[in-house]
Amino acid sequence: MTSIFFDLDGTLTDPKEGITRSIAYALQKIGVEPPPPERLTWCIGPPLLESLRVLAGDGTTAEEALRHYRERFAEVGLFENRLYDGVLPGLAALSSASGARLFVATSKPKVFAERILSHFGLDPFFETVFAAELDGTRSDKSHLLDYALARSRSNPSAAVMVGDRRHDVRGALNNGIQAIGITYGYGTREELAEAGARTIYDSPNALFEGLRRYVLGDSA
Repeated sequence: MTSIFFDLDGTLTDPKEGITRSIAYALQKIGVEPPPPERLTWCIGPPLLESLRVLAGDGTTAEEALRHYRERFAEVGLFENRLYDGVLPGLAALSSASGARLFVATSKPKVFAERILSHFGLDPFFETVFAAELDGTRSDKSHLLDYALARSRSNPSAAVMVGDRRHDVRGALNNGIQAIGITYGYGTREELAEAGARTIYDSPNALFEGLRRYVLGDSA
């Protein structure tokens, strides 16, 4: 049976407003002038603490910024988010196809990921949400997918990871999973191809049609 793991940010939903505003809030709290929102989109996808270390400086300051980020994100930023057009019908069609198990695999803390999926009514489509913990455990995509494969008892050779950043692609390939990249999120075609994605889609409609073919036994 095919196991399909979906990234969340930049793949199922567009979290730009909530993430960039919450980062700006956190930087202001620690006395750092934040860049404009459009210059913070590179932070969407990778583990957030790594990005804050670049923006804030030393590790202690970055950890303080992360605490402030979560103050705002948990109450406001979480809902400054939108579902990509085509995702809801695509998931509905895919989840009804025989032979497909659907999972979320995200570096976002599980407590936030589950609230977002519930907010958009996506949680019924997924068997399990595999995500990071608030202390950073499993924020690395390779470690997360290794854990997800073991817990779901999925066969890597019959598994797919869908994501918009190189971290998704490399995490998949490091675990023997087929990597599918998408360009409607925050990674470029060049980034995804350089990371090793051999299949890349430019829209949710194209993605879900490709996944449907894969589940039916055709190439994705």
